Amino acid sequence: MDQAACEILRLPGGPARVEWRRSARARRISLRIDPRGGAVVVTLPPRAGRTAGMALLMNHADWVARRLAALPGPVPFADGALVPLHGVEHRIRHLPGLRAGVLVAQREILVSGEAGFLPRRVGDFLRAEARRVFTELAGRKAAAAQVTARRITVKDTRSRWGSCASNGNLAFSWRLVMAPPEVQDYVAAHEVAHLRHMNHGSRFWALVGQLTPHSAPAIAWLRSNGPRLLRVG
Repeated sequence: MDQAACEILRLPGGPARVEWRRSARARRISLRIDPRGGAVVVTLPPRAGRTAGMALLMNHADWVARRLAALPGPVPFADGALVPLHGVEHRIRHLPGLRAGVLVAQREILVSGEAGFLPRRVGDFLRAEARRVFTELAGRKAAAAQVTARRITVKDTRSRWGSCASNGNLAFSWRLVMAPPEVQDYVAAHEVAHLRHMNHGSRFWALVGQLTPHSAPAIAWLRSNGPRLLRVG
């Protein structure tokens, strides 16, 4: 199991949050940026020491600074915040007297109750909507591909938009509910295709192409806009 520890370090480009991870699966020291947390992640294999990790971090300090500076700003769930829903910007509005918990109307997400509960209510609403969307999408595409998904869940993943387990379970990032429908359609098709082909070979991509016409633009959209989705909430 991976072990992690966090600290704030002063790098040549300025202070940065650094997350140290010890992984038994890692074969070499690696650096990556975690868009969700706005942190630098240093992964160390079992026999590598912190000194070697610091050396790699300092040698790539300029790259780290550029990548952190390029991250979109965080968007908390708060009154007045703009949050995309199915690819369309919606403004969160806190209406304490509203009877429904969360209501979507005219490009607004209306939230009732006490202000302190607003972030949780918005998050719960988006997760429930993601679960509804991907249960429907994956079910429809599984029927078209003549395969069966055992279970469909939504999660808050950091590095994958979707996954397919060897037992037939599918999981999707709830954050995809903020993406355009074409992107959701592609990710559902991608994971359903894995129910038949647990690889990324030619037959896999051929099946994806049969299940969705949106592969190329959706991949490009996620590459450009995915980091923003990870900064919401």
